[in-house]
Amino acid sequence: MMKKISLFAVASLLLAGLWRDTDGNLVSAHAGCVTVDKDTGKFWLFGEYKVEGHTEGGGVSVYSSSDLATWESHGLALAPVPGHGYISPENIIQRPKVVYSKISNEYRMWWHADNTTYGLLLQGFAPSPNISGSYTFVSATAPLGNWSQDFGMFTDYKDGRSYALYSNGDGRDGRDAYLTAYDDTSALESIVHRFGKYDLEAPAIVQTDSSYYALMSHKTGYRPNNVVAFRADSPGPWPQPFTVAPPNTRTFSSQSGSVLRIAGSRATTNLYLGDQWDASSLWESRLQLQWHDVYDLDVQTGEWAAMAGTERRAADARKTTSGGAGGGGEAAAGIRGNDSTVTFQGVRGAGQKKGPQPQSVSDAPGGAPDRIGGAWQLRRIASVVRDTHKGVVLSAPLLLALDEGDANTITVGGLYNGFDYKGADLEKIVVYPPETGICKGRRCWTVIG
Repeated sequence: MMKKISLFAVASLLLAGLWRDTDGNLVSAHAGCVTVDKDTGKFWLFGEYKVEGHTEGGGVSVYSSSDLATWESHGLALAPVPGHGYISPENIIQRPKVVYSKISNEYRMWWHADNTTYGLLLQGFAPSPNISGSYTFVSATAPLGNWSQDFGMFTDYKDGRSYALYSNGDGRDGRDAYLTAYDDTSALESIVHRFGKYDLEAPAIVQTDSSYYALMSHKTGYRPNNVVAFRADSPGPWPQPFTVAPPNTRTFSSQSGSVLRIAGSRATTNLYLGDQWDASSLWESRLQLQWHDVYDLDVQTGEWAAMAGTERRAADARKTTSGGAGGGGEAAAGIRGNDSTVTFQGVRGAGQKKGPQPQSVSDAPGGAPDRIGGAWQLRRIASVVRDTHKGVVLSAPLLLALDEGDANTITVGGLYNGFDYKGADLEKIVVYPPETGICKGRRCWTVIG
């Protein structure tokens, strides 16, 4: 999720791009949450710290932001301890959540604590007097005697009570998900509801003025699926589930993670934060929100609006023929390496960086633009945005520096991905205007779609 925003003003958010902090490093905060500082109103992002070669046991990273776009790293809120029974570099430290306790006047972190074989299935607990940490390990326990795998947390904004949400593993008997109430976020008190035998995971809750929506993912490993929701008038009982995203988009190639409620002066906006997992490079898996290529968000008023871009259709672009690239009706097909390309001429720029978003057509599940050797190859850039009878439409962001005026040229080819040089069929690009103000010249995007 790449986002542009002006400090305490309007944000322009671009989804599914590589997300970097103020030091230019890739943000590594997977399957986590955003917690609001009770004193300053600043947003704090917590998540699993994953780097290439060490995708588990890296601890919990923490970042802060005043605008949900410009994120400053504060290192590790919970650091691994060599030789520790539950938070060593060899342990599983997944899906961290942080909540404030009014009674103890401290912040409390909970997470899925496990070993590498997922044989423990516990919930870890660590408090801190400061939201930034560091957090001190206290315990790893079985919640009311149950197993606990994917972990979520929810605080009711009306009465302030917090709840743990968790699935109970992948074994034959691990097919339930639980909603369990805390006493004061230091220990679980009672099971409020058991989602029996649905075989779901990755739970989160959205609360509106009149309803509660429990979001959960099917168990398909790191492959995305169609997230479902249960609606209720209170935190249970819950009726049958329904899908929350357009059919066959696999929730825009994401898995449910958590929800951030922004209660602004004019509107309340609930932001869905989900993970785009890539099993071949977990350290580059990304967060994603409700799908619009780019949209504006005012974190003070809570209002948002989708941004409009300029479409350029591949059917009208110049295509090479030596390698086979040509028109395929609505899309250009046969893109391969540097020999078979699609070129868009006369692209208007503003003399600043833009992030184009290509939208390509594929018939592959999970956002894979091609099939090689009989196996689908996942791509860690594209997101499924809609499904048609001609194939799945994928969207991927790019950040380009375009010259001012309409003399810019964008050429799309195929890069080697470890299997082949073939590219997906290309339908169009969408070029969005760069943002002015505090973001000018730093993180200004156009989207090719």
